[in-house]
Amino acid sequence: MKQLTIISGKGGTGKTTIAAAFASLAENAVIADCDVDAADMHLILDPQITETIDFYGLKEASIDDSLCIHCGLCKENCRFDAITDDIRIDSYECEGCGVCAHICPEGAITMVERKAGEAYLSETRFGPMADAKLGVGEEASGKLVAFVRENARDLADRYGKDMIIIDGPPGTGCSVIASIAGVDMVAVITEPSVSGIHDLERVLGVAGHFNIPAVVCINRHDINEENTRVIEDYCRKNGIDVVGKLPFSRIPTEAMIQERTVMEYSGNELSNEFSEKLKEIWGNIMRSLN
Repeated sequence: MKQLTIISGKGGTGKTTIAAAFASLAENAVIADCDVDAADMHLILDPQITETIDFYGLKEASIDDSLCIHCGLCKENCRFDAITDDIRIDSYECEGCGVCAHICPEGAITMVERKAGEAYLSETRFGPMADAKLGVGEEASGKLVAFVRENARDLADRYGKDMIIIDGPPGTGCSVIASIAGVDMVAVITEPSVSGIHDLERVLGVAGHFNIPAVVCINRHDINEENTRVIEDYCRKNGIDVVGKLPFSRIPTEAMIQERTVMEYSGNELSNEFSEKLKEIWGNIMRSLN
């Protein structure tokens, strides 16, 4: 089973649009939306949810009022100011460290599971899909990403799929690391802006640290040809393949409004040209992956 993660060093590069197009081009794949903080693959693929699974992240302290003697030791030793003056737990401040439970002389505090989001198994017109939604202000996004990937592997085993296409989160944080750990290749979507170049270098550094092969796709390459050449030169010097370039276009937005991938959209002659370029990029990635 091959695993390909599509990532970007920054948001807004067109990562999800391209990942959805790849999902429509893959012949026998499971789709995993691992951007759990702001999942939006469902806007294009219109998944039909078949199973919802509660996700529990960090534990939370809970006080048994019948045992509490209001000695205040828990409040004094809480580094996160999560315990109020009347000895109540502030759920928004509690980090689940467990110090209060350890120090309580009466054993009045225990650590309990707290629902932090939901994971979903779905069916789409391009095959099974695993995704999730993290609760507002919740932690453990990396743990939820790992859970989504585990669900995607289970779906691949269940339906005999030979590939998992992962739409990863933007940036370089723990959720990105969780989305690329152990995959066969990452495809980095970038754009020729100053911030795009800077964040491309950072995310390629993360992939290189974990020895994961990477390829680059330059989206909207024609908005700044000079910066596009800078990206190509950087990739050439570092032995990274640029698998293709896409022009600036309104086609991805028009397709998304219709809840369609770029490959399904046939608004005009330019859309066919755009989809052909994506097919070429997909072919280049498959040759590198195999």
